[in-house]
Amino acid sequence: MKACIAYAPGTVANLVCGFDILGLCLDSPADKMEVRLTDKAEIIIRSADGYPLPEDPALNTAGAPLLEMLQDLDQKLGFEILIHKRIKPGSGIGSSAASAAGAVVAANYLLGNPFDKAQLIQYAMAGEKVASGVKHADNVAPCVYGGITLIRSIAPLDIIPLAAPDLYVSVVHPQIEVRTADARAILRQQIPLKNAIRQWGNIAGLVTGILKNDAALIGRSLEDHIIEPIRSTLIPGFKELKESCKEAGALGGGISGSGPSIFMLSTSRHTAQQVEEVMQKTYIELGIEYHSYVSMINKEGVRIEPVKG
Repeated sequence: MKACIAYAPGTVANLVCGFDILGLCLDSPADKMEVRLTDKAEIIIRSADGYPLPEDPALNTAGAPLLEMLQDLDQKLGFEILIHKRIKPGSGIGSSAASAAGAVVAANYLLGNPFDKAQLIQYAMAGEKVASGVKHADNVAPCVYGGITLIRSIAPLDIIPLAAPDLYVSVVHPQIEVRTADARAILRQQIPLKNAIRQWGNIAGLVTGILKNDAALIGRSLEDHIIEPIRSTLIPGFKELKESCKEAGALGGGISGSGPSIFMLSTSRHTAQQVEEVMQKTYIELGIEYHSYVSMINKEGVRIEPVKG
């Protein structure tokens, strides 16, 4: 049997103003996935650390994409996957995307890379639909491509990888759960035109800042007048934490995905570590357990290691 190990990293989606269209890839945390190609037409998924994962592949964010892939291949093949789930569901840093992207990138490697990255993202989006009821690519795209990605369109799929600036990301994950489906359910279906115009300006400014490696422009553009005011009510201490992090030197930031994780961008590791300390202090004072990370923007995405023998 052919086998490999996939390290599928966390991701930050939306990047404040880019709801469902922008995302970046983190160095850590990352799921570890041991994947084997078999000659049986079945997908077997197991948890390596006892974390409860759906065993029915159709209900699993790693399994659903592989079912679609195998249907297209129309061959008697299957996969066994052992998942070390280090990015917990409901964290807001791309748990479902890591499982979906890691599975399809590993499967593609074991099959001899018959699919390009755009096709892999199409498959991975099936995992996102399992998780949230909606096919979206703002987490799986940076997980597959690495760096920062812009999703211009879902139908047809049109993804533009952006040159990732040398910025550091501070992330805090308060140990509460915000389900993606719930966070979507509270969003308004209509927005005032003046808010939309401000949002378009920030999205254009943010993408331009990324392409020009203009940290000041990136910082000015990290504003959200549509999603954040609603979703931030689900996250204790959000407003105070955001203000304190900017005072500590962060360019800006906001909710990672649907939350509850919060991310901040900084121009140096030293500043990013100071921002992390502010994040830690906030949740210590609130009496809420947390995990925190400092990462550069990961320009590689899912990393594959072959297994010999």
